[in-house]
Amino acid sequence: MNYYLGVDGGGSKTLAVVSDEQGQIVGRGMSGCGNHQVGAELARRSIREAVAEALSHAGLVREQIEFAMFGLAGADREADFRILRPMMAELDFPAHDIVCDTEIGLRAGTRQQDGVVIVCGSGTNCFGVNKHGESLQCGGFGYNYGDFGGGSGLAIEVFRTVIRAWEGREQPTLLTGVVLQTLGYSSVEHMFHDFLDHGKVIPRHLTKALFQVAEHDEAARRILQRQGEELGIAAAAVIHKLAMMQDSFDLVLVGSVLTRGDSRYIIPHIEKNVKTAAPGCSLRRLALEPAAGAVLLAMERAGHRVAESVYERLDDGLSVKEVGA
Repeated sequence: MNYYLGVDGGGSKTLAVVSDEQGQIVGRGMSGCGNHQVGAELARRSIREAVAEALSHAGLVREQIEFAMFGLAGADREADFRILRPMMAELDFPAHDIVCDTEIGLRAGTRQQDGVVIVCGSGTNCFGVNKHGESLQCGGFGYNYGDFGGGSGLAIEVFRTVIRAWEGREQPTLLTGVVLQTLGYSSVEHMFHDFLDHGKVIPRHLTKALFQVAEHDEAARRILQRQGEELGIAAAAVIHKLAMMQDSFDLVLVGSVLTRGDSRYIIPHIEKNVKTAAPGCSLRRLALEPAAGAVLLAMERAGHRVAESVYERLDDGLSVKEVGA
């Protein structure tokens, strides 16, 4: 029996899983932040801990893993890989590789080897692979480098919209009441001065306010619409640059804003852009842990053909709970 290791190293948690060649999960381990951009030593420790726990749970040693695939947040540029290559080499697996976590998210969300993925979690990103194996990333580096939104950015949009409505630069919005209640202020004026006086950071969880009031609030719908449009623009750019306009493939939607929020206010605006670029693409919300994509890539890099039964077993072992709730 051959065994494969898949690791999903994100900003908040690292999940490592061991699968046999039939897709049966025989070991798993969990640890903290696996993004080296947050802290290289923290990421090293988290990945080591998750991997060690997964191997122990499986009752295996490193030499028994045919291929290990690390899907890591922050693995975007050559400067990142110069840090990550020696870090992963220290784990001493017989064969391994490193990809960005967007790539394992894509592979977990489709049964094809080509496709496009949009990520909208704490930030945004887009990545695609065409049928020739050519790949491209668009975004992932923040607002200053062309992105819009994600959980952190949307929270800022919520906060500034409440401020603008208080000042009279926008119409009154239901976001005001939700934000004041969430943050514990009696008035926008009090909140405004308290944030300025103490240099407070706008909390990411304010993003939830958009979905709470969107049905009855134009300002909230406008923000969510822009998020959808921007994600669709990024996906369309990838589709055009990889010449996928005539192809049939899946567009995988990843991240809490897309998989747990009310899709009515974002996804139609994504779909409009991507269907114009590639009428043959199908939108799919991620239903598996991204670590499943790391396992599938590990199998393929080792030359193992992925049968339908493998997908079915991964569905059983690594399904995302309450997707779309």
